[in-house]
Amino acid sequence: MSKKKLLIREVFEQAERESGKTSKNGLALYLKVHVETFNIYLDEKTFARYYDAFVLEKGKEMEPDVDTLNKLSKYIGYKDFADFSRTFIKKDEEANKTTVKISVDKDEESITDKLSNIIINITNEQNFKVPEFMKKNGLGIMEMILLICLVTGNVVFSNNKSSVSRGLISNWGSPADEKDFMYWDGDRYMATDSSSLGPQIDVIPMDKFRFKYLKKITRPDTLTVTNSMGKVWYDKSNNNVEFFTSYGKHPLNDKTLRDVSERILTNYAGPQSDSIEIE
Repeated sequence: MSKKKLLIREVFEQAERESGKTSKNGLALYLKVHVETFNIYLDEKTFARYYDAFVLEKGKEMEPDVDTLNKLSKYIGYKDFADFSRTFIKKDEEANKTTVKISVDKDEESITDKLSNIIINITNEQNFKVPEFMKKNGLGIMEMILLICLVTGNVVFSNNKSSVSRGLISNWGSPADEKDFMYWDGDRYMATDSSSLGPQIDVIPMDKFRFKYLKKITRPDTLTVTNSMGKVWYDKSNNNVEFFTSYGKHPLNDKTLRDVSERILTNYAGPQSDSIEIE
């Protein structure tokens, strides 16, 4: 499966989790409204075509541009499409997990007799194949192990006396919300493994609910009484109103967000000429 197809499918899965909708049109309309937070301005018909092409696999596969792929990656918690392509591995794809067992000769000088067997669990989108140049020219046992470790994330060392599991490359492919920390990036929370990213960035412990659902609405002109009441929250400070997709506290001033009212929408949401009605 291509990374592009995998990304689009993850986008629809996240939309389904957030909205509770399961139909193609319902998910397309939900995404049309909510991804505007990430400056993605695609209509519901485009998302419906994405659903047909990438989820149902009907017709010719579409070609989203790089900017769209980057912003859709950000929607599901990644820095950009390159970050998604490099780190994402679907947790439930057990069918693509292969175990390679390499027996080590006792007289092998490069490995001590503490290790009698090496078992390498390979998790990837595609089946693992030994490259042709390895078949023809051969590699030393340690060179082959190193090469496999560079491509995979899980390695298990075992022998007759004991068994020790070690994650040589940790957190590869783990969901973003399983990282330990997060920080506000202007319109949403971003995940990080580091507790300190510099004096200008306030890193806080991961809160999965806020990470997934609390986002700033950067296009308040799309908000109407119909599509916002009970679904949008706001903060008013210094006569400036900001709108958010979830209840909770403002990421910067820590004020409790309030349910949006018709008066606030009328006075601060701006023109609504291209607004649509949420199902």
